[in-house]
Amino acid sequence: MSPKPKGFKKWIIVATVISATMLELIDTTIVNVALSQISGNLGATIEDASWIITAYAIANVIVIPMTGFLASYFGRKNYYLGSIILFTFSSYMCGISGSLWELVAWRFVQGVGGGALLSTSQSILFDTFEISERPTASAIFGMGVIIGPTIGPTLGGIIVDNFHWSLIFDINVPVGLIAAFLVFNYIDKQEHEYNIDRKAIKIDYLGILLLIIWVGSLQYILEKGQSEDWFAAKHIVILTIAAVVAFILFIWWELRTDAPAVNLSVLKNRTLAITTLLTFIMGLGIYCSMFVYPVWMQRIMNFTPTLTGESLFPGALIAAFMMPLVGKAIQRGVPTKYLITTGFILFAFFCFWMSTASPEAGIAFFFVPLLIRGIGASMLSVPLTNQAVSGLKPMEMPQGIAINNMLRQLGGSFGIAFMNTYVATQYATHRVQLLNYVTTDNPMAVERVQQMAGTLAAKGMNAMQAQQAGLGMLDGVVTKQAYILTYLDAFRIVGIFFVCVLPLMFFVKKRNMSAAAMKEVAEGAH
Repeated sequence: MSPKPKGFKKWIIVATVISATMLELIDTTIVNVALSQISGNLGATIEDASWIITAYAIANVIVIPMTGFLASYFGRKNYYLGSIILFTFSSYMCGISGSLWELVAWRFVQGVGGGALLSTSQSILFDTFEISERPTASAIFGMGVIIGPTIGPTLGGIIVDNFHWSLIFDINVPVGLIAAFLVFNYIDKQEHEYNIDRKAIKIDYLGILLLIIWVGSLQYILEKGQSEDWFAAKHIVILTIAAVVAFILFIWWELRTDAPAVNLSVLKNRTLAITTLLTFIMGLGIYCSMFVYPVWMQRIMNFTPTLTGESLFPGALIAAFMMPLVGKAIQRGVPTKYLITTGFILFAFFCFWMSTASPEAGIAFFFVPLLIRGIGASMLSVPLTNQAVSGLKPMEMPQGIAINNMLRQLGGSFGIAFMNTYVATQYATHRVQLLNYVTTDNPMAVERVQQMAGTLAAKGMNAMQAQQAGLGMLDGVVTKQAYILTYLDAFRIVGIFFVCVLPLMFFVKKRNMSAAAMKEVAEGAH
């Protein structure tokens, strides 16, 4: 085994891979708050502008599971460096795009480059630390995973409020160039990278094609299903059939071929299989809860995107503070089973607390539950990241990490798609229920309209206009109340979901793999 980097070089590598990880994750959320400005500037509708998000997500999720193969084919350092350069160049091109579809095309290319940054960063980070220090590496990587998406909307809000939207992409350029310089100078090639015979490497073209079809179709369905009325749209039905058929053929082919693009056999490792399932659940639940929170703060509390993002900072900071402590706890033998269980319970507690919110609640009401969420995030992210690779041989690690990261991303996509549909359906239900009380037979409703109309008439509006305006104002009250009830229900159902997954903890190993055992596994592969 090659010696691990020490001192300054070690921490330069850490800073580099965490910067790359955060770049990738920030770009998954930073655009969300800028769609209105982008669509207005480029003369497009909001619906068309949403392709800026969808194109990046589709490319990202397609590439992530192939990072293990691509790193083997090109060499991990070459692939990582090339991906950073591609991500940086496409960011620049996004910033100077003169039309929506040009921007969408470059966002897709950016997603291709960004797909490598998550899994390959994690693999390099784990190789930088000794086997016994992997919980610390998991904690460091977890900080990037948690802080990146938190910074995204805040940074996007500040830029949109004060500068041109193109700066959202332009800020990637200097960071990407610095990261590329550091990778070139400080990250060493692995021993086998010096003697790669690409002619001898069999490329699994069919597996890659099937992967593109099923993952691309599925991601499109999850991103666009709600806005296009799900299965009422013919192309959604066609894509669903394509995704299911391609997925079945992909599984069959990858388990059959000698040189799979995605080595699914690593899932025979029970620890990785259970961890991957839990990672999917974590992604689903976390993205569900964090989809609802910003919408509540902006639609109900009338917060700006910047203030909404700033309200998340205390929770992100406590998560960053807790992650090294959780890593140390794992190193000292605290069973990951207990940590993961605590994490799910804390997330459930956060959701149930949020389900008691009201429009009159001040910002102080949200401070404690967001801190609880931050602690819960550290309790989940660090143990799951560490456990995913705890029983893998070094040659299996890139594939295991890639599959685990893909499932987290897909879990997030499933969570957002579910929550989009749930909010739309539940809002309609609550609105119909509330409108049953807003009738001429209800004296309280009639009195409320008369009060509003009287106030408007006193300001100079004629009686008929005042009456119509009063009815419109009451309709606005009904709409807001329907959304309040919907978002409270949404928090509640996510909390129930976290409680329901707790029985899965019985399948998690109680004891961690010892450092000696992990070292034996690693050395046995060489």
